[in-house]
Amino acid sequence: MPVDLRANPIERIRVSGQRVTALRVAILELLQELGHASADQLILPARERLGSISLQAVYDSLGVLGKAGLIGRIEPAGSPALFELRVADNHHHLVCRSCGGVTDVDCAVGHAPCLAPISDLGYLVEEAEVTYWGVCPVCQTAPLGATGAGSLGPVN
Repeated sequence: MPVDLRANPIERIRVSGQRVTALRVAILELLQELGHASADQLILPARERLGSISLQAVYDSLGVLGKAGLIGRIEPAGSPALFELRVADNHHHLVCRSCGGVTDVDCAVGHAPCLAPISDLGYLVEEAEVTYWGVCPVCQTAPLGATGAGSLGPVN
């Protein structure tokens, strides 16, 4: 069942059976604002909200939230792991080759056709990860070299 992204982060953590901490709440709130973010992109805004926090504490909280099914993790080639709130719905991602922005996109057609490989070789297929690579609309109209190719720019 897809996670309700509008749900109160404190309640979502409680319902998952995890201990509610200020950092876990802040991470869920930040992912709601940022869409897709790496641990490095979360640390500064988390520190602004909560004070002194280590990067390891962010990674630990991301691990707990991930195991609880509250966040997802994607690893586009050439970039650090990114975390997101949208989980358990087999959505895919568009990644901009120029700025590194990531946008969610629903499954290609109908009822997850990407879950039906030509041959499953005996596997029980549960999920598929599809990443579409291209250039986002902003980078298509930007002057050449103005988008910082390869950077993890805006994430959606």
